[in-house]
Amino acid sequence: MKTGTQGARVAAGKGVAFTKSPVLAVRLPDWRSRVVLFVLFAAFAALACRALWLQGVSDQFLQKQGASRYMRTQELPATRGKIFDRNGTVLASSLPVKSVSAFTEDIKGTPPEKLHELATLLDLPEAELLRKLASDRSYVYLKRQVEMDVIAKIEKLGIDGLDMRKEYKRFYPQGEVMAHMVGFTNVEDVGQEAMELAQQKSLVGQPGSRRVIKDRLGRIVEDVGLSREPHDGKDLHLAVDSKLQYIAFNSIKEAVEKFHAKAGAAVVLDVHTGEVLALTNWPTYNPNDRSRLTGEQLRNRVITDTFEPGSTLKPFTVALALDKGLIKPSTLIDTGNGRYFTGGHPIRDTHPHGVIDIGTIIQKSSNIGTTKVSEMLSAQEMWEMFTKVGFGQAPRFGFPGAAAGRVRPYKSWRIVEKANMSFGQGISMSLLQLAHAWLIFAREGDIIPLSFQKTTEKPVGQQIISPKTAAQMRTMVESVVGPGGTASLAQVAGYRVGGKTGTAQKVINGRYSQTRYVGNFVGIAPMSNPRFVIAVMIDDPSGPLHTGGSVAAPTFAKLAANALRADNIPPDSTVTDIIIPEHPLEESN
Repeated sequence: MKTGTQGARVAAGKGVAFTKSPVLAVRLPDWRSRVVLFVLFAAFAALACRALWLQGVSDQFLQKQGASRYMRTQELPATRGKIFDRNGTVLASSLPVKSVSAFTEDIKGTPPEKLHELATLLDLPEAELLRKLASDRSYVYLKRQVEMDVIAKIEKLGIDGLDMRKEYKRFYPQGEVMAHMVGFTNVEDVGQEAMELAQQKSLVGQPGSRRVIKDRLGRIVEDVGLSREPHDGKDLHLAVDSKLQYIAFNSIKEAVEKFHAKAGAAVVLDVHTGEVLALTNWPTYNPNDRSRLTGEQLRNRVITDTFEPGSTLKPFTVALALDKGLIKPSTLIDTGNGRYFTGGHPIRDTHPHGVIDIGTIIQKSSNIGTTKVSEMLSAQEMWEMFTKVGFGQAPRFGFPGAAAGRVRPYKSWRIVEKANMSFGQGISMSLLQLAHAWLIFAREGDIIPLSFQKTTEKPVGQQIISPKTAAQMRTMVESVVGPGGTASLAQVAGYRVGGKTGTAQKVINGRYSQTRYVGNFVGIAPMSNPRFVIAVMIDDPSGPLHTGGSVAAPTFAKLAANALRADNIPPDSTVTDIIIPEHPLEESN
């Protein structure tokens, strides 16, 4: 059998044309090849049209896809608003710093000695730095909020792959002195405590943004333009006075150390405006260095801690009875031999006082005398008085963590509980609530709102007692500070002051302790034209002295004396020689 090639040659040899060779004969119809050719032409035409459409007419899609691969939106941080005291002293400001990050691929070839220097400058263990750089991620944070002088030293190392971005770090010039008033922010510049937290929305501002082009490693290679300008936060002007705050801080710190107490606190209020001029606690902390911060240091005891006020509540019971016309300052009360039963329970005084007038009840701090005054009042009347001045009510101070205290509904009061509450037991409040309530005695019987921010408008007060009753109470509480009262150690040379001591037994495991106390004192200065209400609390003094008259009263005296002079308030008394009894009288609780 002959092959196809041999057949073609034979055909050619016989005079047959090559193109007519039977081997090349097409057995398919011509129309099919034309269809294939048309389909190929149409496909190429469609591709050409699509390319023309994408490249020339509608190029937004491709641009968007490309931009998503190399263009990024970078946030521009806004500067947090500054915080000032009432006189313009800076209490908190934001300083420029930088975060230090690394592109792990680019930094792999860095010499070990440079990495060691980098770890030292960042104050990081070298092992931790190497662990971060060995991460599977292409971009890692090494440290936030690195100060600019350190950044300059890091830049001199010339390490490839480091990325340093601008941010801000909060700085507090007053440190621990102003810590519980101002608070602090976290690494994200978000307020965490005190006014930094309370005024977060106002202080934080509005960050901006800009469009940048980055390479595959995330490095910025071109700045496209600003998308939104950052708007800095608003500055905050507090009511606090740095001078008075420093005086209060040192007074409390020295008292806690002197009386070996667990803690202490003080607050100074402006009688005319309700502004909080000073607020301090001990122990405290340094907001610039919180590496060893503890819960005890963080607690803002003036606002968050509640306690039974003891005898500092007696003036409210007496003032209510005076205001209702049930008694007069000269009304005599028989306190007997220092022991009195009500509701089947004994009420005791530390000393027997016999028959005494209302002023002497306050001066000697008689539990029995106050109890007998409370028996003239209904439980509802007392409860309404307490709630009107803010006891047991949710505070509206505009300060985070403020405690409401506890005043039980009057319908559940037993006879002995009503008696106890008349002299400050069975009821709890914060030191700030107590100081706030005392404004009714320092003013004309009305109470005004407290303000942590500097005010420019005259506050509107709510009348609680009559101006006459308020004046009578000022006379009584001034006698408490005299030689015959329970707060002789609260006297201030050259100034007339008044106030009331309180000693409360701490509740331990549901029972009143016989060895652990909270000593407190609330006072008004000066009495001729009241300017300050000052409240002091000494928590759990462990030395031989533990009453309000022996630990809180002298602390008030030192604080008040320095505050009056610092505020340039002229003396209103010619008495410069203070007479203190050898054995000052102690209050009954």
